[in-house]
Order: sequence, then structure tokens, then C-alpha cells
Amino acid sequence: MKESKEYSKDGEQIIMDRGYIDIPSFVFKDRTLSVLEVMVEYLRDNKKMRFHDIAVILSRDDRTVWTVYRRAKLKRKGLIKKSNDYREEL
Repeated sequence: MKESKEYSKDGEQIIMDRGYIDIPSFVFKDRTLSVLEVMVEYLRDNKKMRFHDIAVILSRDDRTVWTVYRRAKLKRKGLIKKSNDYREEL
């Protein structure tokens, strides 16, 4: 496993392990969320990871990860409907 050295805002050195992160398969059972939304939500809520760390692992921008997490939370609350719930009338 490869290690990467990064520095936080206060200059403290953080060593991140570039190994594997276990995500249980049952979290993907709920099909109301996309795969990316499930992964980001799991890593943030269960693994207590920062958005930046999740972004590095998933090779995404920090803002994208934050947006995906926010969208997942809104879907869970029912404020955003699934993409296939289009109205028949325009």
C-alpha cells in the first residue's frame, strides 16, 4: 500500500493510506440513491471522513463530493424525487 503525505490548513501532517476501504454491499440496496451518493454518504456518516479526503479517494473535486452528499441527504428527506418520477403532463 502506498502512503501519501498531505498537510492540513494548520500545517499538521496527515498520512493517508492509499489502500482499500471496505464499503458493505448492503448500503447499495437502496436504489433511490446513485452509487456515488451512497459511497459519499457512507464514508461521511459512518467512517467520519472529511469531504476533502473522500474527494481524494474517489478522484473527484471537493465541491462535487459536497454536492453529492447534500443531494443524497435531500433525497433521503424526500425533498428531491427520483429521476424517473416525471410528471406525465407538461
